Amino acid sequence: MDSKAYERLQKDIYKTVMEKLDFGRDYSDREIAELIDDVIVLVSKSESIDISYRGRIKKDVYYAIRKLDVLQQFIDDADITEIMVNGKDNIFIEKHGVLEKTNCTLGTEEKLKTLIFQMVSKCNRCVNESSPIVDARLEDGSRVNIVLNPVSIDGSTITIRKFPKNPITMDSLIKMQSISEEAVLFLQKLVVSGYNIFISGGTGSGKTTFLNALSGFIPLEERIITIEDSAELQLLKAPNLVRLETRNKNAEGCQEITIRDLIRTSLRMRPDRIIVGEVRGGEAVDLLQCLNTGHDGSMSTGHGNSAKDMLSRLEMMVLMGMDLPIEAVQRQIASGIDILVHLGRLRDKSRKVLQVVEILEYVNGEILLNTLFEYKETGEDENGKVTGILLKKGELVHKEKLLAAGVTI
Repeated sequence: MDSKAYERLQKDIYKTVMEKLDFGRDYSDREIAELIDDVIVLVSKSESIDISYRGRIKKDVYYAIRKLDVLQQFIDDADITEIMVNGKDNIFIEKHGVLEKTNCTLGTEEKLKTLIFQMVSKCNRCVNESSPIVDARLEDGSRVNIVLNPVSIDGSTITIRKFPKNPITMDSLIKMQSISEEAVLFLQKLVVSGYNIFISGGTGSGKTTFLNALSGFIPLEERIITIEDSAELQLLKAPNLVRLETRNKNAEGCQEITIRDLIRTSLRMRPDRIIVGEVRGGEAVDLLQCLNTGHDGSMSTGHGNSAKDMLSRLEMMVLMGMDLPIEAVQRQIASGIDILVHLGRLRDKSRKVLQVVEILEYVNGEILLNTLFEYKETGEDENGKVTGILLKKGELVHKEKLLAAGVTI
């Protein structure tokens, strides 16, 4: 059977199954599978279906109804970290850090949009012509970004960022040579002592993964509030954990709930630590107010090309949320954030901690930094992997929180 004949047969069976479904009731996975079997038997009476194709057709139709169609095989593959759908005909994956185009397609724009609506309907999100861009998450926690056509000119796009079922720990990052053991022990003491830590880096540099691993050092007796656009953090060991997630405005009249709303709400929830998944705009004002009003040990992430660049971006984000003199903004940043960890993705696709800096103070229009650790590249090995070392460059100046917590370095 050639590919066109198979696609036609699969489409016919899918259509027949959908016609037989009663959308007024819920079906179990087993009932859906049995219905597909019945339809295959029915169709095979009028059209010969080779026994070798029946299992494949059943799986493909089941995935189209119950799962994520042709994307499900990539969701199930633990080695794949990103799935990118650029219109109906172009599906790319990232596997072991390498991007590659697959030979799978969705066939039609209609089928692609059906898949999109299926995704967003399961996570209390809405996407349509008036709201063509949405961030969501799948049932397994994977992060999804969707942009509909015609905003995405060449067809609707889906970008899925998968996360490991077992969260990556600091021990794992040490084994992957993303950070040195010395730097981990240092950061652990800072987390326990309640230093406010901000993580910066480019897209795909591992900010969320690192934030998740770093949060594992928070003492178990503390109450943690996490705030995210789409819930990704996996603080499995935290017994007193509240997870908050934003919500888009929808057609049913539900009001939008933003990061800013959630930060303000979290302050009334008796938090020991507030963790904001990522700041992108005016919510930086509320985060800094939180950091400067006694909520020590809080953490967040943001997009930046370097530690200094991240500080400049934070200034711009604060000004997006409130009209303040730049000096006041810089003073708020210098007093609110204690440590900035900058991550990067090198040319061999490996992710590394490139800098750990201490924010000292604001003096004469400038935020002074103290570099504590810095990555130095030494070359490449025989496999083309970048080699290097995270060197200790300086000593921590502000040790007040360490002393208050009874922790020594």
